[in-house]
Amino acid sequence: MVPQVEQLIRTLSKLPGLGHRSAERAALALLRRPEGLSDPLVAALQAARRDVCCCPLCGGYTARDQMPCSLCTDVSRSDETLCVVEEPSDIVQLEKSGGFQGRYHALMGKLSPSKQTGPSDLRIQALVDRVSRGTIREVLIAVSTDMEGDATAAYLHEVLKPAGVRVTRLAFGLPADSGVGYSDPLTLKRAIRGRMDVGNEGLA
Repeated sequence: MVPQVEQLIRTLSKLPGLGHRSAERAALALLRRPEGLSDPLVAALQAARRDVCCCPLCGGYTARDQMPCSLCTDVSRSDETLCVVEEPSDIVQLEKSGGFQGRYHALMGKLSPSKQTGPSDLRIQALVDRVSRGTIREVLIAVSTDMEGDATAAYLHEVLKPAGVRVTRLAFGLPADSGVGYSDPLTLKRAIRGRMDVGNEGLA
């Protein structure tokens, strides 16, 4: 196969949900219809790269000319509840559920010794600063239910204790070793409604 095509396939296969076979089909389809697929895709990617960034307040995706983002400036949303997620994409998934009407805070990852990701690598201090302003009464932790997610939730619980806020976590609906980004809207809505205090996850 032509080296350039192999490179395109390797690049596409790095996208979530695309294995080698799917990436190969996508690459060949793009090459077969450059005017109908490749050119619009390149233009869309360039526009996104140029015009989209992360909100300085919540960390979610927003246009460069709209900062803070629309979720942070929406006066109809509650300032008393803050939902903490791992990635900006998790905010998109939670919004699809329609079950949360507060504010968001993306950590940009989770604590991971294997990846050498510590507290200073995440937006944890920014979270503490937001909570310390006194308007937030509950912090809902919506991180993955794997070991690293559990460690992240426990750490956040400790650092937020001095603020005296209620710290909760999505309680049910999310399978073990899964995360917000892989859940459907109904599952997320049920998990939000059934959240519990951190530290009580193992209680009946």
